[in-house]
Amino acid sequence: MVTITYFILVILLCTAPSFCIEPITGLTATIAAIGSIVYTGYYTFRCRFVTCCDDRWIVQNITGLEHDLALKLHGQHLVQRTVVGHIKGHLRSQNPPKALVLSFHGLTGVGKNFVSSIIADNVYKDGLRSPYVHLISATKEFPHEGMVSVYKNELKSWIEGNVTICERSMFIFDEVDKLPATLLDVIKPYVDYYEHLGGVIYRKAIFIFLSNTGGTDIATVVRDRWRLGTSRESLKLSEVEKIVMSSAINADNHNGLWHSQLISSHLITAYIPFLPLEKRHIRKCITDSLISMTYYSDVSDITSELVDEIMKELTFYPQAEQIFSSTGCKRVMEKIDYVMVDRDRHPGQKSEF
Repeated sequence: MVTITYFILVILLCTAPSFCIEPITGLTATIAAIGSIVYTGYYTFRCRFVTCCDDRWIVQNITGLEHDLALKLHGQHLVQRTVVGHIKGHLRSQNPPKALVLSFHGLTGVGKNFVSSIIADNVYKDGLRSPYVHLISATKEFPHEGMVSVYKNELKSWIEGNVTICERSMFIFDEVDKLPATLLDVIKPYVDYYEHLGGVIYRKAIFIFLSNTGGTDIATVVRDRWRLGTSRESLKLSEVEKIVMSSAINADNHNGLWHSQLISSHLITAYIPFLPLEKRHIRKCITDSLISMTYYSDVSDITSELVDEIMKELTFYPQAEQIFSSTGCKRVMEKIDYVMVDRDRHPGQKSEF
């Protein structure tokens, strides 16, 4: 049977002079071509149902990213412009010069994790649940200062393994300011200007660092402008980026990006400041959360009295002016549950208004 099949293939290959080639070479090439077609068909079929590193699962929805940041993120004009610009520029290039590295800085509750999730939701079909999105908690994964050498080897192998599987991988490092010093230096080769390393392309990957470092300095800049009567929306990235970079490399706790090679080698694409949130922004967070938590289905049903009641459960500073939220939007959902219990309302209950 094999012999018959062989000669049939030879005859087919030699039906025209231009296609008549040496039988063994021709048979090998034909089998390889058939194998390639079969594999491609299988891969295409499989990826309709199983997550794969292709456009069906890495959607790169820049329009959605712009929409979500504009609609859901409050008080962060610098973040909206900078994040969209860098993500868009990186994704549209099939051959970016290096991996994208964004460093988010700000106090707690100002939206760093929130923006990371919005990016993931619009770049990957499954968002944070995608196998190509990797969230790393510093305090969970790297708790011991004395194990830096072990952590470096683990982090190196982990990044290499994941990018080998998918070049468009995203790595989100939370609480970077709590990472042992010099740990992030192991990332340097993967975010540098190399064509490839060991046959693997790292230039298409995205690294996002979330840090509280510089948050106090950012808040001071915004507070001083407020006292001068200057709009926070007039603040430009260039006015804050150097402050953030200096705070990161000279961090008092000597952790995270302190004296990092990523900074000294200029491998961080952008330092993005998250500004402290004012009362007007917290009110919007409360309204959004009342809807997302299904206490209400329509914004028009939410009264200002209810928002005021929830606002009273939150703390603000400076003590005299009470302008900025001490915890941003972080504790809003907890306080909503607390207040709504007193009102004898539960999620999903229809509004009485």
